[in-house]
Amino acid sequence: MTTIGSTKEATAAAKTRMEKAVDDFRKEIATLRTGRANATLLDGIRVDYHGTPMPVNQLGTMTTPDPTMIVISPWDPSVVPLIDKAIRTSDLGLNPTNDGKVVRVPIPALTEDRRKDMVKHLHKVLENHRTAVRNVRRDIKEAIDRLEKDKKISQDEQKRSLEELDKISQAETKKIEELSATKEKEIMGL
Repeated sequence: MTTIGSTKEATAAAKTRMEKAVDDFRKEIATLRTGRANATLLDGIRVDYHGTPMPVNQLGTMTTPDPTMIVISPWDPSVVPLIDKAIRTSDLGLNPTNDGKVVRVPIPALTEDRRKDMVKHLHKVLENHRTAVRNVRRDIKEAIDRLEKDKKISQDEQKRSLEELDKISQAETKKIEELSATKEKEIMGL
């Protein structure tokens, strides 16, 4: 972490780092299945293409012609079996089919147990990102306390900065929790 020389730098650093945690959470929950076909579902899958692991979305066009199907049309037809294999071996539980030109990935309806498992996973991811926000808050608080100890800021300025830091961390945590609640409703089909 870079050294923080003022309270403005501290609050700016806190906001930036906490927003990164929120963005990371947003990206991570985008890959969770909701029962509808979504191309982001396959974002985490890598295909070994000429010795280089490539994301599926960089090997072809991905479309969702209906809510239960993802169709991948690779630019290079020789990669079709590799995409098929990568999706089968992923932990998503999908069973793709291919005709040598395109890969079709049917998205099965989620069972109640599977939905509950996904919500548990969502809660775990939520807690990890809450912890990340708390860790950022702790780091920045220590930096502000150090500034006061080194007599670079007054105690009043320290108090105001810590209050501002608390407001920022509460706002970012609230964003994460709202995203989680929305995703949970999608998963449970409400």
